[in-house]
Amino acid sequence: MWANLPRVLTLVVRGFALTLAVLTAVVVIRTVTFPSYQTSPPECKTTDPDFIPADKERLARFTSAIQFQTVSYERGVGTPQELAKIVQFIQESFPTIHGSPMVRRDVVGNYSLLYRVEGSDASLQPYMLASHLDVVPITEEANWEAPPFSGQLKDGHIYGRGTIDAKHSLMGSLEALEFLLSRGHQPKRTLYLAFGHDEETGGHFGAKVIGDVLTQRGEKIAFILDEGSPVGDGLAPGVSKLLALVSVAEKGFLQLRLVVNEEGGHASMPRSESAIGILSKAISKLEDNPHPNMFGTGPEARMMEYVATEMTLPYRILASNLWLFSPLVAYVYSRKPQTNAFARTTTALTRFNAGVKDNVISPEAVAVIDHRIHPMSSVEEVMEFDRKVINDPRVKLNVINNRPPSPTSPYGKDSPTYMMLQETIQQIYPDALVTPTFMVANTDTRHYLNLSSAIYRFNPYVMTPSDLPRFHGVNERISVQNYERVMNFYYHLIVNMDKPLELKRHGHEDEL
Repeated sequence: MWANLPRVLTLVVRGFALTLAVLTAVVVIRTVTFPSYQTSPPECKTTDPDFIPADKERLARFTSAIQFQTVSYERGVGTPQELAKIVQFIQESFPTIHGSPMVRRDVVGNYSLLYRVEGSDASLQPYMLASHLDVVPITEEANWEAPPFSGQLKDGHIYGRGTIDAKHSLMGSLEALEFLLSRGHQPKRTLYLAFGHDEETGGHFGAKVIGDVLTQRGEKIAFILDEGSPVGDGLAPGVSKLLALVSVAEKGFLQLRLVVNEEGGHASMPRSESAIGILSKAISKLEDNPHPNMFGTGPEARMMEYVATEMTLPYRILASNLWLFSPLVAYVYSRKPQTNAFARTTTALTRFNAGVKDNVISPEAVAVIDHRIHPMSSVEEVMEFDRKVINDPRVKLNVINNRPPSPTSPYGKDSPTYMMLQETIQQIYPDALVTPTFMVANTDTRHYLNLSSAIYRFNPYVMTPSDLPRFHGVNERISVQNYERVMNFYYHLIVNMDKPLELKRHGHEDEL
């Protein structure tokens, strides 16, 4: 037996070497031959006759919209007087839209707006562009570089709450439609514009009512575009170009109240376990045992593959060979909160309440857990996982609120709606890469899921890592160049939708 050991070891080494050589060859071949998912449509140029400039009048309208303090504080609590003012302002600011016989305008739920622009071809399914009128409250006003509701133009940027969430798309889409109609053009495909008034607090009185109205009309929508992820500059490692992130899904959420009730009493005579101690152990178990890493099961893997050919070599090798390196990428994703959110269902302890007096043993301990559910998981799976991890019947799990993840909309070269959106993006950002992803937050699209199977979430402006804290934060702003791009993006999108969804695109030779 021992005499054959050298021969056996030699065979093992040779087998390992052969396997390694084959794997290396496959990795190299896939890296070199991996397909590109990008397109090269005709670029939108400032010299084009249908280019929309950010001139003084359009900037004045945008900055005026920022000055309306349309704050949503909590569900059902907002600023109705300001909402009424911006609704009136919009009607007065876009006379061509509001004077057109092709346009029907409905005020829904008191303040939300729903426009229907009648297309010339009734055989084409309508589509919808969505945004919202409301904004989040101001934080740390003293630290703002310009008053937060001023719309002040400073160093090439417009400052104010709502500039990037989401009055840019509200006003940008209206400017695009006003420009289109003023040129005497009737769209072939019917278009809806939907502007809710309470998105920041769940959209229960705005977008939900809009969705109900469209459902009652029997509408089925070809595709819906709402606010979402941006064009990233420096947001992804290994990618030097701009990266346009199109969210094709949203995470769900589950908020749980964990309750433990035990005998209380005086602190001088404690029992072996307390309500606080039992609940603390349960929370520690949940934090020490995160939900399974699901990288590769949803759009997060495609996010890498769609830009693989444009990545620097080490990242290109990984992205082109996720069949082999997916566990490694999943591990790397799990190391940072920003990427971990894309790899799994997350668990966040948001509240822990117990105790009434320093020398009294609390009879009750309560904690709140906020889960954000991966698109490929479910509320039921999350609940079952938590119960197994805690494994203590004394800890009661009560559901506060929940919403399942959204369905994943079609994407890729086999999806005409996604490709039309991609080519429109690349008309405005010709050097940008476009890739699918999903939202870790929620939008008004939650109320439109029954209207369309193709729902996308995208903001057509550039954001850098330093811009991210401005979202719902201090010094929210958008550059004039970015706002100009927003208007032209929506214009080209409307023009592109004149054509059948057969992966064809609008060029400037198609003069209106």
